[in-house]
Amino acid sequence: MEEYASTPGDLGTNGEEEYNGCEQCGLCCKVFGDRITPTAENVLSWMEEGREDILRFTYGCRTDGGWVCCVHLEPRDLGDLVIIEFREPGTARYLPACPFLRRKDKKKYSCAIHDVEPEMCRNYRPWIWGETYFPRCPAVRR
Repeated sequence: MEEYASTPGDLGTNGEEEYNGCEQCGLCCKVFGDRITPTAENVLSWMEEGREDILRFTYGCRTDGGWVCCVHLEPRDLGDLVIIEFREPGTARYLPACPFLRRKDKKKYSCAIHDVEPEMCRNYRPWIWGETYFPRCPAVRR
């Protein structure tokens, strides 16, 4: 969950409308948290930084169909993965929400790995119509 630096209606560097309205409600992380798909580049950076706290939730599906926890992989193994997802450590079951969502107070949440969050989280823009549009977002509804 990101706080954006521009104000509503500003054009970002890529010409798309940027928005500074995240209310940190955590809804997107709760609703989409079971579908977070880090990239191999994300996993590689977590390996290089020794982020086992993240890697233990990160599972990859190999080309043979077998799933493996990324904490047990080496960087050279990443090319064998066809899917990478956050899963429950030990069981590899789907999670009900993002495991890194933290409650700050009654109505506010934050991301425990915001500084190294997956690319899909970093690029998420609920106010842009199309793939990332999320009409349930309170900031979008305002």
